[in-house]
Amino acid sequence: MRMIYSPDEVILGSEEKTIFLAGSIENGVAEDWQAMLAERLDVPNLVLLNPRRKEWDANWKQSIENQMFAEQVNWELAGLEMANLVVMNFSPATLSPISLLEFGLYARSGKMVVCCPDGFWRKGNIDVTCQRYKVKQVTNLADLANEILAIF
Repeated sequence: MRMIYSPDEVILGSEEKTIFLAGSIENGVAEDWQAMLAERLDVPNLVLLNPRRKEWDANWKQSIENQMFAEQVNWELAGLEMANLVVMNFSPATLSPISLLEFGLYARSGKMVVCCPDGFWRKGNIDVTCQRYKVKQVTNLADLANEILAIF
């Protein structure tokens, strides 16, 4: 297993499968759940695409004219498109508006697994949407890791 962070180029081997780690970040408010999940996934030929940019600057203007911001958003959109699986995690301490946007974009994709613990402010919306579109849903990172391992 290897991890590629934004904005690094994503180069994949022919046998590699990809997981996009979508979900709560919120400028460091959310725990580094991506690292915790990666520790549980010792799978050969698995590549984790991690949008948690190491050099993120919360002062960046969120505008298409800001090259760094646009690069981040485009990296994420490309990663979501290329991923074999989109893993979505909603941390209760966050609002996660971009994660909700990405959830809406990929709920019907057939390639998503969602972790939404009790306490997330829009858990009801997540629950109903997952049920309607038959998205596999769990409530903790251990179960999320187990779901991923069952797929790969």
